[in-house]
Amino acid sequence: MTFSAYQLGASLYMPAVRTDICDVILKNKIPGLNSLIICLEDALAEQDIMVGLDNLRSILAVLRQHSHANQGSDRPLVFIRPRNLVMAKLLVDEFDLSAINGLVLPKFTQATLDDWTDILEPTHLLWMPTLETAEVFDAIAMRDLAIALENHVCRDRILALRVGGNDLLSVLSLRRQRHSTLYDGPLGYVMKMLISTFGARQFALTSPVCELIEHDDILRAELSADIEHGFVGKTAIHPKQISIIHQAFTVDAGEYEDALRIVNSGAAVFKHNGAMCEPATHSRWAEKTLARARYYGHQKRQLMSIPG
Repeated sequence: MTFSAYQLGASLYMPAVRTDICDVILKNKIPGLNSLIICLEDALAEQDIMVGLDNLRSILAVLRQHSHANQGSDRPLVFIRPRNLVMAKLLVDEFDLSAINGLVLPKFTQATLDDWTDILEPTHLLWMPTLETAEVFDAIAMRDLAIALENHVCRDRILALRVGGNDLLSVLSLRRQRHSTLYDGPLGYVMKMLISTFGARQFALTSPVCELIEHDDILRAELSADIEHGFVGKTAIHPKQISIIHQAFTVDAGEYEDALRIVNSGAAVFKHNGAMCEPATHSRWAEKTLARARYYGHQKRQLMSIPG
């Protein structure tokens, strides 16, 4: 089965010790959820690791029994975030992962690429590498990583690369400010650099979590910047963020009309909605816009009523 990175939407992290994860996946406990990440890394304290692994084993057994639901489009995509390479190998070797879609690869760097390949290449699992180490601030290192991944044997397994905002701020001994978006601080440069470096090589990227749960205005402003920069999804840490994220990914009526005309027009250049449309340079944008609309819909243009 082929997956689109736009299916991810708001990816909700849930600690592996949660006892309601099967209900979330199989019983629509969180309506509208597109993707779920069962976390064995930062969301768990060291003393909870074994409890989390035991609970994960039980979750996987239930999912395997409901394999018909696991393969359909009526449940969220399910990923596991292991703590490290050692835990990832344990999961692949000793757990039945047939019912999940892939792994989130923490602290991913070019130095660990071969190790991840050794573990995951024999499996069906999709990759979601997370860019969250000090190397991410080095544009040359990111260029080298992008080139390595572009030519890698597992290139088609990489559904999206995730940007770990809080870990990157931690590298700088900083924390997000409560009244500004990530683009207003030092990560603004990083977000632009990563989308330019990896996006130019046709990798999809998802943007970091907005942990300001009670500040919907900040989340919406950040989402607007995410979409402008070309990010395809966003990490969520609370169910209330899901509908806000998905609403933001709904395509504007004018952009949807532009995209349709660009992919269907035989003209080299034309004017629409007050702007120049040039299929030779705008076709990739149009294809991505229509892909986004397939999963999140598009707004309808308001018709003006004519007074009688």
